[in-house]
Amino acid sequence: MKYIGAHVSASGGVENAPLNAHEIGAKAFALFTRNQRQWKSSPLTSRSIDLFKERCAAYGYLPSQILPHDSYLINLGHPEAEGLAKSREAFLDEMQRCEQLGLDRLNFHPGSHLNAFPIDDCLNRIAESINEALNQTNGVTAVIENTAGQGTNLGHTFEQIAHIIDRVEDKSRVGVCIDTAHTLAAGYDIKTTEGFIDTFDKFDKIIGFSYLRGMHINDSKKDLASKVDRHDSIGKGLMGLTTFKMLMNDPRFDNIPMILETPDETIWAEEISYLYGLL
Repeated sequence: MKYIGAHVSASGGVENAPLNAHEIGAKAFALFTRNQRQWKSSPLTSRSIDLFKERCAAYGYLPSQILPHDSYLINLGHPEAEGLAKSREAFLDEMQRCEQLGLDRLNFHPGSHLNAFPIDDCLNRIAESINEALNQTNGVTAVIENTAGQGTNLGHTFEQIAHIIDRVEDKSRVGVCIDTAHTLAAGYDIKTTEGFIDTFDKFDKIIGFSYLRGMHINDSKKDLASKVDRHDSIGKGLMGLTTFKMLMNDPRFDNIPMILETPDETIWAEEISYLYGLL
């Protein structure tokens, strides 16, 4: 079963996210559980938590179909003590919010070395940050999103992600989210049938499909190996449609949330319908 959806608004409260997902015909959704552009946010209220759970149940959204995303401010590999402490505190808060909402995974960008220390040291620090959060929470998987490799962002190679996973103590609670636009920009040619097959053979050998917990389904404004993160609507970017046809008909991508982060939310319903039409 394919679960396609979008990163919907939670404006007015997290309880509105399931409503917004249902309105566009989504069978999965992503959301921010707090303001993604602030370090501090008000705690979730019991009313919001109860309504979120009630609406998810009413519209048939299980935790395995929901992929919350953490704040863009967080850098779990921050080279400076103050920045690292703020990031770890905020990440723990995000994990705890997922616990409160009954969600079983949290998607995040791994971190950036900021040209301040070696890549391996930063990757090790990211793993340490994950371990700290897992030790203080229960039932929520930390889902590492691959990046485009823009700037000093890490996680743009399968080897870097595998390095982090190798150092996570509880491997039952670490996973991966693959973003199609990031994958292309990072240098993996998923635009052709042969390239798609080769890329995900490498993913399986280096990381393993057992760790796949979600997908971000995006076209790209930038081409192969650009290292620039710019999403586009399905079929309107440089990726072509082969990628999406392959994804929709490959059972290795079944039973995970597959989330649109495409820029024009007014056509999300059309994009979801189009993707299901590729089956």
